[in-house]
Amino acid sequence: QVPLVESGGGLVQAGGSLRLSCAASKMIFSSLTMAWYRQAPGKQRELVASISRGGTTNYADSLKGRFTISRDNGKTAVYLQMNSLKPEDTAVYYCNLFPYRDVYWGQGTQVTVSS
Repeated sequence: QVPLVESGGGLVQAGGSLRLSCAASKMIFSSLTMAWYRQAPGKQRELVASISRGGTTNYADSLKGRFTISRDNGKTAVYLQMNSLKPEDTAVYYCNLFPYRDVYWGQGTQVTVSS
């Protein structure tokens, strides 16, 4: 079983919304903090948001108010609701643990925001 599988990306106009999903294996998800990361072209991968098993969230300062991370412990899934998207949000989005584990990087899901 692939540990983490991201989905939900796509092409959207500036100002639009997308909801990303990450399906995680129970082994990874059960008691750990999960997170979304992103990597834009030519830039380093960066942390977008994290959520503990109990629901405590943290966000990159620049994204507060536009992005919302959530998790469904029953479905072992993590979500990222992205609103008011900007062209600079264009990136490949990944889910992983927090702190991340290199072995768990998946393919990610591409988000492209057109101006």
